[in-house]
Amino acid sequence: MSIMDELAKTRPAQDTVLTIGVFDGVHLGHQHLISRLKEKSRDAGFLSGVLTFNWHPKALLAPQTELPYLTSLEERVELIQGMGIDHVIVLSFTNELAQLPARKFVSLLKEYLQMRGLVIGPDFALGRAREGNADVLRSLGQEFHFAVEIVPPVMIGEQLVSSTAIRQGLAEGDVENISRMLGRRFQLSGTVVHGDHRGGALLGFPTANLAIPGNHVLPADGVYVTLAHLKDTVRLAVTSIGVRPTFDAGERTVETYILDFNGDLYGHELTIEFVRRLRGEIRFETPDALKAQIESDVTVANVLPIE
Repeated sequence: MSIMDELAKTRPAQDTVLTIGVFDGVHLGHQHLISRLKEKSRDAGFLSGVLTFNWHPKALLAPQTELPYLTSLEERVELIQGMGIDHVIVLSFTNELAQLPARKFVSLLKEYLQMRGLVIGPDFALGRAREGNADVLRSLGQEFHFAVEIVPPVMIGEQLVSSTAIRQGLAEGDVENISRMLGRRFQLSGTVVHGDHRGGALLGFPTANLAIPGNHVLPADGVYVTLAHLKDTVRLAVTSIGVRPTFDAGERTVETYILDFNGDLYGHELTIEFVRRLRGEIRFETPDALKAQIESDVTVANVLPIE
């Protein structure tokens, strides 16, 4: 399907103020920009619109660069819609789009999305080779009759809130700081699948093994206090991420022990919310030593205050 075909399918009912980007994570910086978009569109009497892409442009332009996602496309769209945006447009990032000159891209946004305003961050650019920077877009705005507003980034102390900073924080296991940058706790969602059943049979702590999509970022290996969203309830849990070195290591897994729960979760979708990192992954000399440590982890989780 061509760019024009995709845009034609999402044509809004009236004029719009748009913002454009991947918005991976929908963090506080994204939220600040989208909130300004809502204000500007409301004041002008237009619809608010967010144009995002089905995958990150780097997946096409720099496929050798590994860039795991903070949120799936479905999660991104849901979070953006949850902010009260009138129109969310998902566009396929293809070679055709990558080679589109900035002026042509803008003309399509005017024709199909009735763009009357564009809200962007200071480093934003669109079009072939990122030629459509802020200065170019202002010039195009005069030609095509749309206003351009640049929204400054969000800082927490001296730290710039960005998807890159969040990925770095996750690589260090700093889920508490990540929560501050996201404006919510970091989450993982996956289907509960069968594991090796050591957790329950050998250790006395039956775990739910989550199948996480391979292109989704994971926090650093270790043990975390988490909250498990189970159907209509939220339960305290302890989640381990790693290769299980006590048992000769293997593939990286995400295993969750849900406190005070007994039930069959196989095949169910489970969402885990990360509260705090307890420790790194450790190789124990015996299963009994590992069991004692898990008991200690669960005790700490039980007394940890969670807001």
